[in-house]
Amino acid sequence: MKAVIVEDEKLIAADLNKMLVRCCPDVQVVATQHSLKTAVEWFTTHPAPDLVFMDIQLSDGTSFEIFDKTDLQCPVIFTTAYNEYAIRAFKVNSVDYLLKPIDEDELKAAVEKYHKLFDNGEATAQVQQQLEALVRQLSPQQQKHKERFIVHYKNTLMPVATEQIALFVRDEVVFVYTLDGERYIPDQFNSLDEVEHLLPPEKFFRANRHAIVNINAIENYRADYTGKLHLKLKTPLYPETDISREKAPVFKKWME
Repeated sequence: MKAVIVEDEKLIAADLNKMLVRCCPDVQVVATQHSLKTAVEWFTTHPAPDLVFMDIQLSDGTSFEIFDKTDLQCPVIFTTAYNEYAIRAFKVNSVDYLLKPIDEDELKAAVEKYHKLFDNGEATAQVQQQLEALVRQLSPQQQKHKERFIVHYKNTLMPVATEQIALFVRDEVVFVYTLDGERYIPDQFNSLDEVEHLLPPEKFFRANRHAIVNINAIENYRADYTGKLHLKLKTPLYPETDISREKAPVFKKWME
């Protein structure tokens, strides 16, 4: 099976390629494209591969523009660092996603899903329709974000403006930490996945599986010798959190 990787971070692309060699030896990566421009050029001058691993946020645009500029209609597995919740609705025949940093077991499961659905060729006709629906779902005009969250305060419930929330943390339960140093438990939410799609992605970043951070809560950050980032936060009750080496380039791009 021939595959193409579209990923602007060369380290992440190389790691994905190595992972495929280890866990999916039947997948042959025939090309790796590091920008929207080169990806469009490749897909317009080469036969479509069997499968594409595609980062959503590229340095010169979003990968959805590839479908506007080419006739690409093969199955796609999206790789992404945030906005994952919106994509979950499209974990169907032709669309899947992998959360960065990519887990090898999840990668293997996604490829196995491809084989189950596409080896007989029956599902291919659904690809374009579902990709178009995904683009509509993730377009800025369609996204609606919460302006406030209801939290528990003593024996009552009260609203907290989203812009005043420094970070969300999952530690047995979900906690809300505010920029003025308070901590609350939000009403109705049991996981960060439920919260994430309700937040404006230009303001909030999924640092890891345990924390979503407001850009205004970040005082500074540093990298250690492994490439992992350590964030110093303006919240005394939760003063720091980490970002993995694989996710660090995405975070830096988001900060800019």
